[in-house]
Formats: sequence, C-alpha cells, structure tokens
Amino acid sequence: MFGLCFFILFTPGVSELLCTSSDLDISYAFCDSTAHAFMFNLTPCSTMNKSTWKAALTWIPRCDITFLKIVFNVWYDGAKALHWKEVLCSGADDEYSVCGMLKGETLETAFDIKGARTKFPKGSYNIILQGFSDDSEKNMIMCLNFTMIVKRDAF
Repeated sequence: MFGLCFFILFTPGVSELLCTSSDLDISYAFCDSTAHAFMFNLTPCSTMNKSTWKAALTWIPRCDITFLKIVFNVWYDGAKALHWKEVLCSGADDEYSVCGMLKGETLETAFDIKGARTKFPKGSYNIILQGFSDDSEKNMIMCLNFTMIVKRDAF
C-alpha cells in the first residue's frame, strides 16, 4: 500500500486522487478559484494496523506568510464531527517552517499525522482545511477539500 505524489499547477475545483487501497480512498481539490503549485504525499494508504501516517508537503505560497491561521472542519456521513482552529504563525517566536516565508519561496516539509491511530468507522468523510493570513478569517490564502472514504470498519 502506498501513497501517490502530485506536483501540479492545480486546476481549481478538479478532484485529484491522493491514494487508494482496499480499505481507503482519499482525494482532494482546492476550494478556491486560483491554481496552486502544490504536492502532497501520504503513506501508508490504509486505516488498518498503522499508528501514524507519514506526510510530505511541497507548496509555493502566493503571498508572504507572516500570520497563518488554520481552520479544520470534518464531516462524517454529512454530520459535522470536528471544528478546530489554530494560529500557526503570529510573527513572534513562531515554531513552524512556513512562518516568515516569502511569496514564491518553496516550502518542503515532512510530518506525521497522528490521527491515523484513530479507528475510523466505515463511511464518507469530508475534510475542509483553510489557511488565512488574518485572525478575522477574511483573507483566505489556501483551501483544500479532502474526501476520505473508509471502505471497511477497522474494529
């Protein structure tokens, strides 16, 4: 089981397959109207018997990143399951590599997604990840719409 890599000037609104396996399908699309230089890789492509997913991200932002607020929403079979917000970059003592990046610079990073230790029930998940360059959430700089289909129960 493996993840597929994409480095694309992405066509807005068009869904791209991130990974597929016997127990999981994940695809994503940008939910804003501008093309992005973006690559995302996820391994393993499975919800079974793994405690952590390994992710790799390459992104060229379209603006300077002095402030970055992430808003994360998850729906499970049409019902809202999670709403989470976090300021990643505030301009003072920032710990993430994206903080302080200039427009056009390339971000390359790898990280773990610990949520893979969660036993996901069979069903359809819609995950919206938004990035804002202001605390009022009016200046969106990135929006990703992930669809995750868990094909069988992990328990």
